[in-house]
Amino acid sequence: MQPTAIATLKPCGDRRVRVPVDRSAERSEDPNMLVDTHCHLYLLDEGAEEVLGRARAAGVAHVVDVGVDLESSRTAAANARRLEGVSATAGVHPHDAGTLTPETLQALRDLLADERMVAVGETGLDYFRDHAPREVQRAAFATHVRLARELDKALVVHCRDAFEDVMAMLAGEGAPERVVMHCFSGDAPMAERVVQAGYHVSFAGTVTFKNAPRLREACAVVPLDRMVLETDSPFLSPHPFRGRPNSPERVAITAGTVAAVHSVDVEQVAEATTATAASAFHLPLRAPRGAA
Repeated sequence: MQPTAIATLKPCGDRRVRVPVDRSAERSEDPNMLVDTHCHLYLLDEGAEEVLGRARAAGVAHVVDVGVDLESSRTAAANARRLEGVSATAGVHPHDAGTLTPETLQALRDLLADERMVAVGETGLDYFRDHAPREVQRAAFATHVRLARELDKALVVHCRDAFEDVMAMLAGEGAPERVVMHCFSGDAPMAERVVQAGYHVSFAGTVTFKNAPRLREACAVVPLDRMVLETDSPFLSPHPFRGRPNSPERVAITAGTVAAVHSVDVEQVAEATTATAASAFHLPLRAPRGAA
């Protein structure tokens, strides 16, 4: 996410993939388990309890509350401690890379000692906004990569207009075992490279946008066992809610589009992406129905 205005958030985006009209918003009663692997509960206008209750009613069993600086990481950690079905992450967004002092790094390390803190991040590189100098972003990203490897945590990666540098740095620094490319916005060849590197690809509501055929092409080449789903709430609401504040229950709409792209039932997408999320983030979930 971008911790400034919602309107400036990263728009994700040609073999053409035809996607039928998505009616998943009309079937929110579907009881299949879903995981929203990237949201920001502390930024939502409603109380977290109300948001989570609505998400559970829509079949979302677990959410990951993602920190973007020390303050929000502390808030996310507190949410994970007090709320059922919530895990959290701690990190510094590339926009605020200059705030990653040794003291902040130690504070993040202390937060991440809790098993409910499942990932380092949101970190990465953003060459679109360039709110921090690129060399500062790269230094902060390298520090997060090393921290995730040291603590055996997943790494949540923000990448905007910086794909080559992100991939090169992950390879050069020695990526941790579990890497999640948050709100993937690249094309199919990029997605194939991410999968070949052994990383996970996360799709947000942007994959539902009418003007995002390239992103659906990328979705089509990512196996479900390397894919997780997210909302990035309160940002990036899926169609037909685009432009409105997002919330975790709408991950079900994204699941419907992924199902259409992969020509499978939404139940299969829910089962597979939940199993992938549990593995990628070491989430405390029961095995989905049909899983080994």
